[in-house]
Order: sequence, then structure tokens, then C-alpha cells
Amino acid sequence: MAPTPVEAGLLVVILGSALATAVLRDVLGSIIAFSAYSLGVAMLWVVLRAPDVGLTEAAVGAGVMTILLLLTIAKTVRPSEDRVLASFDPKTLVLVAAFVLALGATVPALPAVGSPDAPVVSSEVSQYYLDHAYKDTGVENVVTAVLAAYRGFDTLGEAVVVFTAGVAVVAVLKREVTA
Repeated sequence: MAPTPVEAGLLVVILGSALATAVLRDVLGSIIAFSAYSLGVAMLWVVLRAPDVGLTEAAVGAGVMTILLLLTIAKTVRPSEDRVLASFDPKTLVLVAAFVLALGATVPALPAVGSPDAPVVSSEVSQYYLDHAYKDTGVENVVTAVLAAYRGFDTLGEAVVVFTAGVAVVAVLKREVTA
């Protein structure tokens, strides 16, 4: 199944910003391109109906990482070079091309989003959660039941990581303001 125009647009943004991140020699430009990449991936997760993963990607990838990387370059000296693009070893280009071809062959073989024939939809595990989530947890929304009850420790761990990253950013920013 062909991607929707929104999915295709997001893929173009993701691939373009990933390429820009890799080829730009200017560190600030590369950080901005990486932030755009992370934001594009976060939006793609939302389009693919995984808003919890998208929110985490936006918070950690586009938010916290961007701030930490910007603070890092603020503490370092930017080189004054005329070259804007990085040079590549031909072996690296071959490896990247092989990876892109492998992805290009694999992604179309995946089932369509929401397809009733998808293995995750037709598996016994998914059916168990759909049938027993409310009875086992008392939570009407199956996704919430899985994240909060069945995978509670995993979700708690993710929340702790995001909270710790936030505290670290606040501590760094507070130190920057008082210094």
C-alpha cells in the first residue's frame, strides 16, 4: 500500500534532514537539521497511531537533545572553515546505499497500518489484551491498560528517564544563568 501524502511528506522531511545532519560541516546547522529529523520522526509516530512514542521522541529527541547539543557548542569554539559539506569515503557511501536499498526492499513488505491481516492484530496476545484489558485492570482504554497495568514498570522506567533528562536540563540551564 502506498503511503498517504502526509506520510510521504514526513518521509521526505525525515530523509532530507537526516542527510543534512550527516553532510553539514557546520555544527549548529547539523544540530538544527537533527532537531528537524527528530521532530519529523515524532510526527510520523503520531501519524502511525503511536502518540506515546511520538511524544517521547519529541520531548527527548527534538527537545532535550537539541538543548544539550546547543549548550555543548556554546561552550566550544566553532572552527572557521570555508567548507560547508563534509567529505565522504566511498566505502561509507556504498554502505549507506546498501542500507537504503535494504530498507527500500523491507518497508513495502510491511502490512498496512490498521490492516486486519497484520500479525499483531491476528495474534493471540493482542486478542487477549483486547478481550481481558477491562476485566483485568478496570481501565476502559486498551492502550492505557497495556501501558499502565501490563507494562507498568516499563512505562515507569520511560517516565523516569524523561524526568531525569528534564531535571538535568534544568540543572544545566540554572547553572548557566547563575554563572
